[in-house]
Amino acid sequence: MSTKLILDTSALHKALTRHAEISEQKLKKHHPKAVSILEKAGVKPGKIRDHAAKLAATSAMAAALLFAQPVAQRVFSSASAKYASLPVDQLQKLFTQQLNAILPESMTPLTNEQEQKISSLIKDMWGITATASLQNERLNRSYGFIGAEQHLPRFPGDSIDQHGEPRREGITPGLGAWGYFAPSKDQLTQDLIEKEKWYVAVQTLYLPDWNTRFRYLRDWYQYRKVLVVNPINGKTVVADVADAGPADWTGKHFGGSPEVMAYLGLNVGMQKGPVILLFVDESNNPVPLGPVEYNGNK
Repeated sequence: MSTKLILDTSALHKALTRHAEISEQKLKKHHPKAVSILEKAGVKPGKIRDHAAKLAATSAMAAALLFAQPVAQRVFSSASAKYASLPVDQLQKLFTQQLNAILPESMTPLTNEQEQKISSLIKDMWGITATASLQNERLNRSYGFIGAEQHLPRFPGDSIDQHGEPRREGITPGLGAWGYFAPSKDQLTQDLIEKEKWYVAVQTLYLPDWNTRFRYLRDWYQYRKVLVVNPINGKTVVADVADAGPADWTGKHFGGSPEVMAYLGLNVGMQKGPVILLFVDESNNPVPLGPVEYNGNK
């Protein structure tokens, strides 16, 4: 008696989305000139297949079928397929329940054991390797309060009307800790736009060895990718470090861009809330910036 295979289109869509995002990251890294040409032509690298579909629907459909088969196999053969098959809202709810069983009742620094358990949970749930310590570097804490930050100037002459939504937070009068993202507007790439869009501020100035290892740590932290988790709703986003702060007296330990705070659901009221912040380890797979709504296990 044969067993009928039921294709989970939700899981397949997540896997295909993840596959497209990784391909876009690789294209930007290895072929920046080609990416620049595509962007000037109005083609987003990660949407090449969509543009091709408009020109040749039949060919695009055939290509989609060819690509779908290996991706689907990876989804169903994954050790975490049970998570990959869940809708995003259910996955976030389950994630929150399991996080609350690990986190302390009060806002105190996590123990090594708690950090390791959370890292394992993130790996199972989202398929992303995220740790409190990476290459022997770590922040003073991985669990604390995050507060809202403004947009950062990306190039000389940048203004809030040149940024996307949300804009109500405005733009900082000064530069971020690492200066402009690009020396001019013409040199502002899509990659740099994403870096400013999904940035966080971390308290590098309070690291015990910041002054003695300043040059190395300054370069190590610039645009370092981190995973930011709202343990209350399970919302998770990949961001990059592009500013320093906030000051201790504010009662906050991290800062988030308008886009980061909006996605985490922390852009209302006091615009402050608890988050877990861990370094993203990309040694095996590139991880794109932005909301995490897929299971990347293969």
